Amino acid sequence: MKQLKPEYLLALISALVALLAFWFEVASLNLPFSPVISALVLSLFLGVITFIVLYFGIKIFLQKRLNHLFKNLQNPPLIKGHRLNEMIDEAEEQVNQVSNHRSQEIIQLKSQDTFRKEFIGNLAHELKTPVFAIQGYLDTLIDGAIDDEEIAMNFLQRASKASDRMIQLLEDLDAITRLENPELTIDKRPFDLVEVIKETFDSLEFLAKEKQIQLSFKREYSNIFVLGDRNKIGQVITNLVKNSILYGNENGSTVVTLEPIENLILVEIKDNGIGIDPKHWPRLFERFYRVEKSRNRHEGGTGLGLSIVKHILELHGQNISMRSTVGVGTEFTFGLEKSSKNVQLSSRGVPIR
Repeated sequence: MKQLKPEYLLALISALVALLAFWFEVASLNLPFSPVISALVLSLFLGVITFIVLYFGIKIFLQKRLNHLFKNLQNPPLIKGHRLNEMIDEAEEQVNQVSNHRSQEIIQLKSQDTFRKEFIGNLAHELKTPVFAIQGYLDTLIDGAIDDEEIAMNFLQRASKASDRMIQLLEDLDAITRLENPELTIDKRPFDLVEVIKETFDSLEFLAKEKQIQLSFKREYSNIFVLGDRNKIGQVITNLVKNSILYGNENGSTVVTLEPIENLILVEIKDNGIGIDPKHWPRLFERFYRVEKSRNRHEGGTGLGLSIVKHILELHGQNISMRSTVGVGTEFTFGLEKSSKNVQLSSRGVPIR
């Protein structure tokens, strides 16, 4: 059954008022036919006046009342309907929108609270691991192991590695905190992408040799200039290549491909490692999330690398995609804007040779 419109309800009330007025007028006068016509006209006039007064009175009351209620909202809507049913429909729509918005806010707050608790727990665990290791080595040395030169040196080296891990974790935390600052901007300048990738290969050569993983380009590339922050893009490539080594199989390979597509240079970093199970994909770029926790922690990762990669690329207005097959390998792909100038520039716009 459809809802009765307010105008029809008011018209019905006015008609009843007119009918009652007419009946009382006729009953009290007890006049012949002509005065009855006069009573009918008077009653109709009274009904029309009643309708107008009720209609506009209720309309003004509702409009002021609804606007007053919505006034307390962050972005208060104004009821603009000219008819009563339009005003009520509009008010219902606004209430539904507010209700849905509040529900979404509650869901988001719960999600953020869960993420906050998980983040704090992960951070405490990540810091606790190297700190306890350092404490254990120092306590052992204090208890007498320091007298044995060989054992003392071994424990000091292990403590140094744990200290390096903690420093790396703190540096990554500092980096991601700065990257998440909404006011952070980057200075895009032309630089040679091929050169940056070669520098990354050189810096990770020792780690790659330990795992007997070959780092290479898909083919020979001449200079390819892109626009961006050279250091930050270098960090992106380093994190992705390092991940491919950590999760790679011995005697494996990591291959970088560069392909021009319209105004972008598409960067593809592909390995033939262990791959990533699809159940991990939705959370892959979260802070401290690990696909294989024990292995990655043993290798010295902080669990922040992919999150840093995502934030840096977003600052460049780009996204990163991932394809992976368990037992076959993983491929990360992102784009960088081409540079119209084939020369690297300093912050002052001076060419760097």
